[in-house]
Amino acid sequence: MRQGLRALLELQDGVEVVAEAANGREAVRAARKLRPDIALICVTMPEMNGVETTRQIKTHAPNTKVVALSIRADGEMVTEMLKAGASGYVLATCDVKELLHAMRTVLAGQRNRTYLSPEVAGFVTEALLDGSGAERKGPDDPVLSPREREVLQLVAEGKNTKQIARQLSRSPKTVEMHRRHLMQKLDLYSISELTKYAIRKGLTSLDA
Repeated sequence: MRQGLRALLELQDGVEVVAEAANGREAVRAARKLRPDIALICVTMPEMNGVETTRQIKTHAPNTKVVALSIRADGEMVTEMLKAGASGYVLATCDVKELLHAMRTVLAGQRNRTYLSPEVAGFVTEALLDGSGAERKGPDDPVLSPREREVLQLVAEGKNTKQIARQLSRSPKTVEMHRRHLMQKLDLYSISELTKYAIRKGLTSLDA
């Protein structure tokens, strides 16, 4: 998919693709080094999901505009991406014409210029009207810290404690502590339950 997208973009006037990334951590490193005008970020990337990736890119390369690509027109996920700093959200099934329009819109110069695919905008409106937006936090939707979300995603991707500790540059005891806190907050006490929760919240996917 990345190769196809790159090939399409490189055919467009005024577009230069400066890097590709296979996961969120690679995307953050590339953004910090290259400071691109735009980062196209897949919402469900392995190792670090789109929300955390966007948050870190905006921290380390604040002038880079993030446009999210997703197969999901989910109001909650769109809201989370926008809160993390994304300036656009388009469906991965869109054509290159719409993607270019989204990129040009967020680069148009206005401070808060945002682009949402029409289908995405509809879901966001519904989420706001029925009160199911990401701002609502109830007992079934606890607030997780960025580190807890990272650990949850890596657990859902099948990594064990030692692998997670190595990837996050933390001790196994620290990883176990985060996992205990996760289970207590979510009232989930098995890897399969944590995995289902992570997929439902868009932190990972079955293909990750």
